[in-house]
Amino acid sequence: MRYLILLKATRPAGPPPPDLMEAIMALGGEATASGALLDTAGLAPSAAGARVNVYGGKLSVTDGPFAEAKETISYALYEVRSKDEAVEWASRFMSLHRDLWEGWQGESEVLKVMGSEDFAGPA
Repeated sequence: MRYLILLKATRPAGPPPPDLMEAIMALGGEATASGALLDTAGLAPSAAGARVNVYGGKLSVTDGPFAEAKETISYALYEVRSKDEAVEWASRFMSLHRDLWEGWQGESEVLKVMGSEDFAGPA
């Protein structure tokens, strides 16, 4: 099963601590070596993006930035055996932030990427 993990946080004023970046690289290396981590990247601020909506039959495009206090700042795509395993990877990542960046606050969303198994017909 694939899971997409989205990291949302208030963009901090300064760069992350070097110890945090080293720990993130080590965790990413472990996840990659285990075959669980498929892809990861940081995301530009919402000011560089846009939203495309359909409401009432009308399509609209709104350029960023968006008003949310927390922005989606990165993602990771995992191939794991269960949601619990995806949550464990996300928890380990969030624990690094808690432990190594004083005052940092954020959240991760763990979302299942639907696959063909989700659309199988009745047995």
